[in-house]
Amino acid sequence: MGHWDKIKDNIVEHFYNGFVDRIFTYILQLILFTVLFYMMFKVLKNNKGKKFIFFIVFFVILSGIAFAFSDTISSAWLVFVIALCAILVFIMFETDIKRGFLDSGAKKVKKSESFTVTGVELIIEEIVRAVQNMSKADVGALIVLSDDNLPEGIIESGTIINAQITSQMIEAVFYPKAPLHDGALVIEGNKLFAAGCFLPLIQDETLPKEMGSRHRAALGVTMVASVTAIVVSEETGIISIVKNGSIRKKYADAADLKSALSDYYWSDLTAEDKR
Repeated sequence: MGHWDKIKDNIVEHFYNGFVDRIFTYILQLILFTVLFYMMFKVLKNNKGKKFIFFIVFFVILSGIAFAFSDTISSAWLVFVIALCAILVFIMFETDIKRGFLDSGAKKVKKSESFTVTGVELIIEEIVRAVQNMSKADVGALIVLSDDNLPEGIIESGTIINAQITSQMIEAVFYPKAPLHDGALVIEGNKLFAAGCFLPLIQDETLPKEMGSRHRAALGVTMVASVTAIVVSEETGIISIVKNGSIRKKYADAADLKSALSDYYWSDLTAEDKR
């Protein structure tokens, strides 16, 4: 019997003769394949893992060919292969998956519905002014730009202030003798939403010693949520911009701050214009 006849017999045996008896098994396997493939490809695509996508597809196709040629390999082997690939992807991108779950459960703040373009420009100027003033005075600060995608525990650890964004208000929050100055200030849209919030600290012994608790908190929160953090060092006055668990810009100046804030505020407005 030739190889093609063997493949034909396997297909007839698995998908024709026993189709009625195995229909529920096939449906469950199809659902499992679809869910696992979707989750893996979404994680890999968001993290620029195209090479991994090609590798997984090749590995699955190879397993499928082996299944078609073999009389002993059952369809459960394909389920095992897909599940193994999924486990490997989830282990490699555990942090990004956690961040994705938080984002998917959050109600994104519609900044474009909250105020006008002029209002955005004024708010950016107020935040930049406050950060630069604190930098010059060596006042430590940690500001988190959120889309309502922070874990509830972080917000509950602080105090809801729901205040208008002004440089004076931001500087007042981080005034060294103020009761909320040690925590993080959370901005949501056009409001100073909460202050004095405690963030998860990253545990990494390889970080430079000059990175204090604010930098570790900024790295920690940006690893678990898709937010941007702005840090002002209390010791040096250096401004850092943190995103996706890494310091994107150290020694940030006014232009860098405006760029980071524009990425946060203009995204919704740009989407509105395209629609």
